[in-house]
Amino acid sequence: MQIGGGGPKAKDFNKTIRNLGSYLKPYKVSMIIVICFAFLSTVFSIVGPKLLGKVTTKLAEGLFAYYARTGLLTDFNYMGKIIFLLIVLYTISAVCSYVQGYMMAKVSMDVTYKLRKNISEKMNRIPLNYYDSRTHGEVLSRITNDVDVVSQTLNQSLTQIITSVTSIVGVLAMMLSISWMMTLVALLVVPLSMSIVGVVIKRSQGYFKDQQKYLGEINGHVEEMYGGHNIVQAFNGEQESIEIFEKVNDKLYHSAWKSQFVSSIMMPVMGFVGNLGYVLVSILGGYLAVKKVVDIGDIQAFIQYMRSFTQPIGQLASISNTLQSTVAAAERVFEFLEEEEEIPETLTPIKAQDFCGNVTFKNVSFGYNKDKLIIHDFSAEIKAGQRVAIVGPTGAGKTTIVKLLMRFYDIDKGKISIDGHDIYDFTRNDLRAMFGMVLQETWLYNASIKENIRYGTPGATDEEVIEAAKAAHCDEFIRTLPDGYNMILNEEASNISQGQKQLFTIARVILANPKILILDEATSSVDTRTEILIQKAMDHLMKSRTSFVIAHRLSTVKDSDLILVMKDGDIIEQGNHEELLAQKGFYAGLYNSQFAEE
Repeated sequence: MQIGGGGPKAKDFNKTIRNLGSYLKPYKVSMIIVICFAFLSTVFSIVGPKLLGKVTTKLAEGLFAYYARTGLLTDFNYMGKIIFLLIVLYTISAVCSYVQGYMMAKVSMDVTYKLRKNISEKMNRIPLNYYDSRTHGEVLSRITNDVDVVSQTLNQSLTQIITSVTSIVGVLAMMLSISWMMTLVALLVVPLSMSIVGVVIKRSQGYFKDQQKYLGEINGHVEEMYGGHNIVQAFNGEQESIEIFEKVNDKLYHSAWKSQFVSSIMMPVMGFVGNLGYVLVSILGGYLAVKKVVDIGDIQAFIQYMRSFTQPIGQLASISNTLQSTVAAAERVFEFLEEEEEIPETLTPIKAQDFCGNVTFKNVSFGYNKDKLIIHDFSAEIKAGQRVAIVGPTGAGKTTIVKLLMRFYDIDKGKISIDGHDIYDFTRNDLRAMFGMVLQETWLYNASIKENIRYGTPGATDEEVIEAAKAAHCDEFIRTLPDGYNMILNEEASNISQGQKQLFTIARVILANPKILILDEATSSVDTRTEILIQKAMDHLMKSRTSFVIAHRLSTVKDSDLILVMKDGDIIEQGNHEELLAQKGFYAGLYNSQFAEE
């Protein structure tokens, strides 16, 4: 995208405004109250200069009488009443301003809360292939940066729009009540001001859109690089990472610089135009005062009104720039909320109770992209309690099969069933509750070891957690750690080894006691001695349970009841270890090559 030009406008400005309006609709009464109080606050403050003008006029009359020696005295009693009235009006104005500010802050925070809640829920309903094509930082940017921009606008700019419009109308009425000629001169600067605002809006809108876009990109890059900084350093990728960062940061810099510069020149130019108006009004006002058409106090009040008239115009101009940034941010949020979701849940789900664990794949086809299939025509029959190994070269589709089984992705063709029931007859939560999964990549979060093992089984007692840890052969070394089971793992869990992380995730599955097990290279990150211990624990756990074991090391799956050999998305061989060796086919070749390497 080119930065030098005006940049693209919002795809649908009106639609975005309507979407925001739908979030504000439940707060219609609050918004009406806010508008009323903002109106009253502005009206009461507008009356002030007129009353101050009367005080100035009375004071001037007294001074003229003193020097002319006409015997007239300054009416301090009248001036005192006016000043008291001013204090009352300004107090009421301040109270109204406080009330509308309080209510608008609550509305904006409620809307912000709802937006973030909807985004969080939407994240769980979007297919995983959405995240496959986007960085985590880009998605997080919509929840944080973009929603914050919308929140600030709702909290500040909406009431400012109300007060600015009220001020413009009210001040214009007060100016006309003083002198239509002076008002006409003052209004001559408005077309010039509006043309400046129009040019600034047109130039800045595209830059604000680019600014939000590149902010999301740079957040995504930083998050990725920080998450894998050890790998980056190990492969000397720092320079490449810096170059990518500088490239995106440069685009962000230029778009942000241009958007801020174009919007910042507005106020100085508006100030210059406003000062020209003051000069013209002062000359005309002096002439009219000499001609006794207006009072001296009215000139003072008019100049105050004129400043109050140009100030809300400037505020509206500034708000217009803020709205461009808000619309760009809101558009990104609503685009995410309107993304295509997963296939809806069945309206008559089957409850997972007392299932044996028979699993059937029938002519299953799937591709992450519709144009390129990964699984072509997969069929297999797994009986309850069988230990099934899925083997094959990298990219054969082994992990994809279990992801389809748990409905992380939806199949394109075919059918997968458990005990004769189509997996689409279950809700996703009920279906996944039947599975226990140990992946090659571990996931732990910032909490104690005990809570990490208990994740997914929140009702488990401490004793049950310890028993699960013993079964996973990690109880002994947990007790040697500082604080034992209460030791807090940091965000990256870098204060324990990769093998220990894997043991915790295995203990987590043991504690969950699932109906069907999925082990995806579960022992790949531990040493040989630990692997033997874990294998014994797994053997005990897998008894009477349907188990899927994905492995590259064929020596770990020799005891499986059924071995499915995959290549290019299809099952090319199946049987037990002895049967497959006797066939002297693809599996035998893989096994013999690994045996030779060992």
